[in-house]
Amino acid sequence: MTRLPVPRDLDNDYTREQAQRRREFAHEQTGADLTHVGSFSFEPDVLPGNIENFLGVAQVPIGLAGPLRIDGEYAQGDFYVPMATTEGTLVASYNRGMRLLSESGGVKTTVVDDRMQRAPVFILDDARGARDLAAWIEEHLSQISAAAESTTSVGRLIEIERYHVGPMLYLRFDYTTGDAAGQNMVGRATWAACEWIKANHPDGPRYVLSGAIDTDKKHSQLNVLRTRGKRVVAEGVLQAGLLERMMGVTPMQLFRMRQVSQVGGILAGSANYGAHAANGLAALFIATGQDAANVSESHTAITYSQVTDQGDYYWSITLPALIVATVGGGTGLPTQRECLELLGCVGPGNVHKFAEICAAVVLAGEVSLASAVLAGDWVTSHERLGRNR
Repeated sequence: MTRLPVPRDLDNDYTREQAQRRREFAHEQTGADLTHVGSFSFEPDVLPGNIENFLGVAQVPIGLAGPLRIDGEYAQGDFYVPMATTEGTLVASYNRGMRLLSESGGVKTTVVDDRMQRAPVFILDDARGARDLAAWIEEHLSQISAAAESTTSVGRLIEIERYHVGPMLYLRFDYTTGDAAGQNMVGRATWAACEWIKANHPDGPRYVLSGAIDTDKKHSQLNVLRTRGKRVVAEGVLQAGLLERMMGVTPMQLFRMRQVSQVGGILAGSANYGAHAANGLAALFIATGQDAANVSESHTAITYSQVTDQGDYYWSITLPALIVATVGGGTGLPTQRECLELLGCVGPGNVHKFAEICAAVVLAGEVSLASAVLAGDWVTSHERLGRNR
């Protein structure tokens, strides 16, 4: 079988002509008509570092939800939220939750931790060697930090976690990464740190750059406990009267459902004890140029609720591994930048604001879906808005 490689221009591959050449190639090989894929408004020369073998775009419809009132330390005021999705009812549902939360006084948001990891493993001759290396690393933290931070202008090493298994020493290098998501940044920094350890330790221990306990783009209980990305809490108090009038449910009904859902989540071993954080996060991520694969970690959530002494409903959701950025990756591309502009989150100094908005949006989706399930209009809403007829 003769392999036919995708056409490339080694001198200048990011042009409209090259994109057209690849669409024609794809048409010749498959018969697919790529007319819509080839319709885009920006110049391909903005794409180096974001994609290879560019041939066009996937046009995902964007809906606007809001306003959502947020009382955060970084996000303050009323926000209109762009959500990119092809799932009918999603924008309408989040919009409904936003209205109830806003009329109940808004969502309070708090970023409680911020760290990104790379997790190498050093392989020694025996457990004592691994234990001694851990002690040696503790004694040389300042030099290791200097080696790591020499590779980045914004990344800062804040901790090296240590875990022992047999002759292996698993490490988690924890960094702050400014307004970038930072996975590549911390990978480069940790490689430099490990090379310094290998060069300066008397035994020159061997290592693998990822021992897998950073669980990059995978859920883990370790990240629930230790944080990966931003750890953000969104909380609100739903007024009983508004809840009954707008959603058709009472605080006590929601509380009883929460008990049932919590047990179900435990039974299933779920990574999320809420309803559907992934829906809102995926829609926000696609609209604003986040790495969509990070939804696999970011959707993890812990829900806590109670009926207040006044008979209202307190509801909070904690996202322990929200991985977002306002610089780097796809955030600077034209349509994604426009969506970040809608939220006032373009560029440096805005990542915590964006994280708070993400958490508030998730809470709005939880409020709406849980109420819809209880009130019996979950299926009917999908029948009315979510089917192509």
